[in-house]
Amino acid sequence: MNTPVAVIGAGPFGLSTAAHLRARGIPVRTFGRPMVSWSEHMPAGMVLKSTPAASSIDTPQPGHTLVDYCAASGERRYESDWDIIPVETFVRYGQWFQQRLVPDLEEVRVVSVDRQRSGFELKLDSGEQFSARAVVVATGLTGFAHVPAELADAVPDGPSPTGPISHTSQHADLSGFAGREVVVVGAGQSALESAVLLADAGASVRVLARGRQAVGFGAPPDRQPKLRPETPFGNAWSLYAFSYHADGFRYLPAPTRQFLVKRVLGPLGAWWLRDRFVGRVQVSAGRRIVRARVEDGRPVLSLRGSDGYDGELAADHVLAATGYRVDLGALDFLGQGLRTELAVGAGGPRLGAGFESSVPGLYFTGLPAAASYGPVMRFVCGTEFASPRLARSIAQTR
Repeated sequence: MNTPVAVIGAGPFGLSTAAHLRARGIPVRTFGRPMVSWSEHMPAGMVLKSTPAASSIDTPQPGHTLVDYCAASGERRYESDWDIIPVETFVRYGQWFQQRLVPDLEEVRVVSVDRQRSGFELKLDSGEQFSARAVVVATGLTGFAHVPAELADAVPDGPSPTGPISHTSQHADLSGFAGREVVVVGAGQSALESAVLLADAGASVRVLARGRQAVGFGAPPDRQPKLRPETPFGNAWSLYAFSYHADGFRYLPAPTRQFLVKRVLGPLGAWWLRDRFVGRVQVSAGRRIVRARVEDGRPVLSLRGSDGYDGELAADHVLAATGYRVDLGALDFLGQGLRTELAVGAGGPRLGAGFESSVPGLYFTGLPAAASYGPVMRFVCGTEFASPRLARSIAQTR
């Protein structure tokens, strides 16, 4: 059959899926700008939280790991658990991977996807229309940035990098906040690293966290437990199960899956961030935002604490490092009829054993698949689990 499979998205999961499909001889058309979420929606100076062992994009062809890229390009080799990978290096690696394995990537936008009798009809912003026998949605974090209602209600026109409130995904550079007071909302890696980058830029920074305890950081490699199985995320039996037996995650009750996706590998800074953070960033822990308003262009937060605290905090800017939530409504290229057909659960589309949704021929990988396959789908190393299984499932329907 010459009707192609359409892969929408050119980040790690989209590129990996396309590479696996091509290796099986399946015609595929891949759409998107390579590594755009990493290059344009992460502030300059960020580094990957994952280790080198967990940072390679999976493909059946040998010679395309992060280490292979470093050897081919002459860049510093990242191999040890002590090595810290700059986002810029990872972006260049992804672009190198794309040029070698998905050279016919089409940098156009998919405007719509609708059902046909024997597949799908896609429309591109170039004006082209074509048929695909299967569609893989691999759009990464695009459209899923989450800003709590308490903050969003204060900015009717929406969060903005130049306004009083923004989301971390809206910044490619934080240097413009030099000399300003910034409150960072959140306690995960994105929040803590953004706070450090803001401090590096000369801002006065305070992290606002809901948890009662001060923000935490992981253990360095030489202090991790040795009597537990090793995984790309650390040494623990639970992490081993999530990493290598993700298929079983689908059989857990939906509330349990939703809880685990949010909490496993949840809010915790990387071990290497501690020294850059402590003593340079103020922390207000155990504080919940009740509401927010803007006065004279400055955001003012009304806070409440479990200890009975009730007060306000003003700043020049509030940066919401509040993560991402899958919202199928944000995938507006999927026709309304198609979205209403999708069975959902635990905060995402309900997927079968081959990453196929309840709509035959429509597949999801990456973050939207976390509701069915667990937290490993939030990380690059999840391509090792997802891509071969997804490609095999499509191959079996030929």
